[in-house]
Amino acid sequence: MSRTVLLITHAGRPNALAAGREVASMLADAGIHVIAPVDEAHDLAVATLGVADAAHPVDGAELVLVIGGDGTLLRAAQIARGSDIPLLGINLGHVGFLAEAERHDLAATVGAVVDRAYTVEDRLTLDVRVFESGREVWRDWALNEASVEKASRERMIELVAEVDGRPLSRWGCDGVVCATPTGSTAYAFSAGGPVVWPEVDALLMVPISAHALFARPLVVAPTSVLAVELPAGQDAGGVVWCDGRRSFDVPPGARVEVRRGNAPVRLARLRAKPFTDRLVDKFDLPVNGWRGTSDESTGRRT
Repeated sequence: MSRTVLLITHAGRPNALAAGREVASMLADAGIHVIAPVDEAHDLAVATLGVADAAHPVDGAELVLVIGGDGTLLRAAQIARGSDIPLLGINLGHVGFLAEAERHDLAATVGAVVDRAYTVEDRLTLDVRVFESGREVWRDWALNEASVEKASRERMIELVAEVDGRPLSRWGCDGVVCATPTGSTAYAFSAGGPVVWPEVDALLMVPISAHALFARPLVVAPTSVLAVELPAGQDAGGVVWCDGRRSFDVPPGARVEVRRGNAPVRLARLRAKPFTDRLVDKFDLPVNGWRGTSDESTGRRT
C-alpha cells in the first residue's frame, strides 16, 4: 500500500520553500507520495509533488509534516483538525516550541518518517464559545490559548472572570488569556503565567495587566469551565482570539466560555526528550554549574 505525507510550509519564506523541496524530494526517493495544498504545491514546484484535496487536505495522509515556525504548525493543526493524524514540525522560526526538529535535522527527520520511528502524544485543546443574550453566536477552538482582549488600545476593558459557574473577580485590564499547558509557553507566558508541563491536565487563566488586588494567574482542573463576561454599559467591547489566528468581536454584555476540547491535537515526537531540556534549549537558559543527582549504583552524577 502506498504511503502519503501532507507537507505544509511557510510559503512566504524562501528558506521554508527550499527546505520543503528538499523534504519532498527525499520522501519521494524513499517511495512516499507527498501532497501539499494547491497554493503551496505551486510555490514548491516539485515535479513529484501532488495536490491535496481542497476540501479534505489530510485525506489519505499518515502524517502532516510542517516546515516553519509555531504559527505554521498552528495553521497545520487547523487543517488537520478532527482527522486524528499527527503533526511533525521542523522549526524555521525563532523559538518553535511546538516543533520537534530543526533545519539541520532534515535528513534525520525524513529518515524517521520513512521508518515510522516516532511516537505520538496528544495535546489538550480548548473549545471556545461566545454568547449574546444567552444565544451562542460563535464557536471555535484553540491549541495554545483563547484570549479576550480590549478592542481599543486607548483604554482598558472591564471583565468579570468566572470559574465553574461562580464569579471570581472583576478586572480593569488589557484582557485575559485562557490557555492549555501547551500554550503556557506562548501568550500566557508573556502575560506572566506559569510554565505548565504538557503532561499535566489543567487549564490556565491569566489576566493581562489587570488593575486589581487579586489578579494572579490561575491553574484549574481540566474539567473546569472558564468564563469571561463583558459587563453591559461600558463604552467599548472586546475581541476574542483563538491562537492569535481567528477572531470575533465581542460587545458589552457578551460572555465567552472556555472548556477542554473534545478533540486533542496529536504531535509526533522523534525522541523521548524531557520537557525540562526543551525549556533549556528553546529559551537558552543558563545551567552551567549543574552537577545532577547521584546515581547510587555508580556513585556518579546523572
